Amino acid sequence: MDDETIGPDLDPAEGKRERRWRLAIGADDESSSALSTEDRRLSAALDALYGDGSGDAGDPRKRRGGLGRSAPRVAQWMGDIRAFFPEQVVQVVQKDAFERLNLKQMLMEPEFLKAIEADVNLVADLVSLRSAMPEKTKDIARSIISDIVAKLMQRLEQKTAEAIRGALDRSRRTNRPRQRDIDWPRTIAANLRHYQPDHKTVVPEKLVGFMRRQRRLVDLDEVTLCVDQSGSMASSVIYASIFAAVMASLPVVRTKLVCFDTAIVDLTEELSDPVEVLFGVQLGGGTDINQAVAYCAERIERPTKAHFVLITDLYEGGNGQELLRRLAALVRSGVNVVVLLALTDQGRPGYDSSMAGSVAALGVPVFACTPDHFPDMMAAALRREDIGAWAAGADIKLVRADAETPGAAE
Repeated sequence: MDDETIGPDLDPAEGKRERRWRLAIGADDESSSALSTEDRRLSAALDALYGDGSGDAGDPRKRRGGLGRSAPRVAQWMGDIRAFFPEQVVQVVQKDAFERLNLKQMLMEPEFLKAIEADVNLVADLVSLRSAMPEKTKDIARSIISDIVAKLMQRLEQKTAEAIRGALDRSRRTNRPRQRDIDWPRTIAANLRHYQPDHKTVVPEKLVGFMRRQRRLVDLDEVTLCVDQSGSMASSVIYASIFAAVMASLPVVRTKLVCFDTAIVDLTEELSDPVEVLFGVQLGGGTDINQAVAYCAERIERPTKAHFVLITDLYEGGNGQELLRRLAALVRSGVNVVVLLALTDQGRPGYDSSMAGSVAALGVPVFACTPDHFPDMMAAALRREDIGAWAAGADIKLVRADAETPGAAE
């Protein structure tokens, strides 16, 4: 932006300072005349969210109700925000808008859905409001969720598959390897006679790669993701569902997905379609972790080949002592139990520290995990490695065990 658009009578340095101050404190009618058209739009967009509610009839600060009911106006407002700020800032402003202006009701308007910046939090909002959406909005919501899931799958699928698929059998070679299994040093060495001087590259006539171990169905490890779908765990549910869908597509593990609040939803049969899985989730409600653990425990077929990942903040609305006894019984039977307090991109989550300490006292690793760390964590669990040692290597802090855990060992 040219300095002349700020104020023709100001030198450039002073003009930049005045522009920043006017945008920071909000431009009234008098001062806005010194701003460019673009700056006035930026000021109006910020005032609509962060203003004090004063101003004339044309000021967006007066239109809190309008922002909550006029989809075209909100769509324009979101368009301005996206035009002025990078993606990371847009998501922060968008989150503030939901909280300050109660824009969740706008998710029911197709025009708004088309304008809003799509992310995991939006998926959670759409999923939680789907039953209240009019039919014309549901198709758009499903399309948006599909797009976001596709992007997340693209980000997470390859790493998850690589980490979980199993170790390569490097004692055997094949001339028809998958791309990810190509032994490039040996392939290049075997094809040096095909070097192309003009292109300064080797065009391989044959590939040399590693052959994977073949595992029988009876030998497969079983992984159960048991996910708390109460409102505070919304983002964790989204990521867990996507990881479950990825793992279910791999022939080296048997994957189950169970979501719960005070009710239990077994989504294992839907894992071929992660969007359908998300539409089967019912975010919100209370929490009965003990009931969900009991349900999963009954469906574990071979404890010594089973891995149970419980994703919850451990705020138990059911029987806490019975929950500890059930988890202790799973550990004793040989099930590899891991408790994730959150599976999100954010930092340290809120959780029941007393219950977390009691669970840790059972010898169960308890910690929060980001989506980028989850594949490596799951691979370490499948290899029955020390999760505590893995976490230390990943700079992840585990919850410390309580000195006493009443009832856990009964």
